[in-house]
Amino acid sequence: MADENDKTTRQAKGSRDDRLKSALRENLKRRKAQARERAASDEPSQNEQDSPSEGTAGKAGI
Repeated sequence: MADENDKTTRQAKGSRDDRLKSALRENLKRRKAQARERAASDEPSQNEQDSPSEGTAGKAGI
């Protein structure tokens, strides 16, 4: 009888470990995707690099 309890406990623990591993893996994938999206949106486009900033527009000769 004690052997059956040990076996079910180990199966339950293994099942829980598998669920946790899967959840952690999915969370990591989601966080990496979010980081890639943020990095892509933070990169200035070519037009933004070439245009003068608002603070210096029209003050080149002063």
